[in-house]
Amino acid sequence: MSAIAGILAQRGFVVSGSDTRDNAVLDQLRRQGVRVFRQQSSSTVAAIRSGTDQAPLVVISSAVPPSNPELLEAQRVGLSICHRSDVLAALINAQPSIAVAGSHGKTTTSSLIATLLAATNHDPTAVIGGIVPAFGSNGRQGEGRLLVAEADESDGSLVKFQAQLGILTNVELDHTDHYPNLEALISTLQRFSSRSKSLLANWDCPVLKHHFKAKYWWSNQSPKGVAFAAIATQERGDGTRADFYEQGQKVGSFDLPLPGRHNLSNATAAMAACRIEGVAFAELRQAVAALKPPGRRFDFRGDWQGRLVVDDYAHHPSEVAATLAMAQLMLTSGRSPLPINPKRLVAVFQPHRYTRTAQFLDGFAQALSQADLVLIAPLYASGEAPIQGVSSAALAKAVQDLAPLSRVEVATSLDELARQVADASIEGDLVLAMGAGDVNSLWERLNRLPVFGDAYLPLAA
Repeated sequence: MSAIAGILAQRGFVVSGSDTRDNAVLDQLRRQGVRVFRQQSSSTVAAIRSGTDQAPLVVISSAVPPSNPELLEAQRVGLSICHRSDVLAALINAQPSIAVAGSHGKTTTSSLIATLLAATNHDPTAVIGGIVPAFGSNGRQGEGRLLVAEADESDGSLVKFQAQLGILTNVELDHTDHYPNLEALISTLQRFSSRSKSLLANWDCPVLKHHFKAKYWWSNQSPKGVAFAAIATQERGDGTRADFYEQGQKVGSFDLPLPGRHNLSNATAAMAACRIEGVAFAELRQAVAALKPPGRRFDFRGDWQGRLVVDDYAHHPSEVAATLAMAQLMLTSGRSPLPINPKRLVAVFQPHRYTRTAQFLDGFAQALSQADLVLIAPLYASGEAPIQGVSSAALAKAVQDLAPLSRVEVATSLDELARQVADASIEGDLVLAMGAGDVNSLWERLNRLPVFGDAYLPLAA
């Protein structure tokens, strides 16, 4: 929503919005001329309507409940209301665009594409689901011909988009609150693909290989039979060196400063998209060497008492497993992008949604059992009603059953979680906080812990 608001403001529209939590994103929107209200009430609608004879268009996301007072007031006075995907579709469909969809890696891949295009003087417009380091924002109004967008599949609304180039990173069942099974998700993504002028897809994903027809395929396993491939020649905790192929022929090598095989796949897709757009490989190789991950993707927050605290958005078993595997590579290779090389891995995980936790409980447990120490935060419901037997404690038991010798703890609050990190971790630990909820506040909570001698006192309520 904030990316769209910023782009519309930069295009000359009068934009208003509300958010009860203030942050740097809102400060940036204010600088772009967006009027930001700090409360959500019916009076906001009246304030926006005052002083103008033009009826505002109300844009909502799927996160806005029917009981929202601003939405109710907009309905009462008869204002036009549309979904954020309708506005994004209008942006995507109005100019040549690249739309990135798939179960995992959308934010990173779309961020890398936009960054590479900007670094090679193509000045794209970008609408991304995370903060792009090169832009300092999740949205950017460019003057070039291309628009790069993240196409979120969570509510099925991406079928409205008509991209010049659609990209599918991978397909795996998720968002079980919306999709009853994998077939339903495949069907939605097939509709997205059919509306794209051309499709670039991941040959290494079995579901994509068997259910989709793409004009271009990429692979990180073999250059044979695909349009683009990047084959790793060296995998380290601070990055990957790889050879890049087009139509089976090696065109050169590159150094990716983002570790992990999942990041190599994301970068391969980004480089392939840029090559399809005509960007020279020599330019790309230079630009790739300076890439950084988007916000909340292995985001180093700081050194707390000798512990390296990292925040990551991983909230699906495959994402958790990939993030932990990348962290383990840092430990085993002795190389990492962090200020010091970590010695031990502490996984701090916040389950997100009852439906997702119930569906993937065993998968989460299997992924988390890789860590030396596991701390489970209170489940983040995201508005869902509780499901009997589904809880952070149930997940902790599943982890303990798989790794009986490991230390696994459950917190009843985020403040207790911070104290557990302080008590159970040691200097040299990599404390990796994962989840799509509010576990990203761990760094701030650690720094609020009162210290007396070597003891961490309870926080005031």
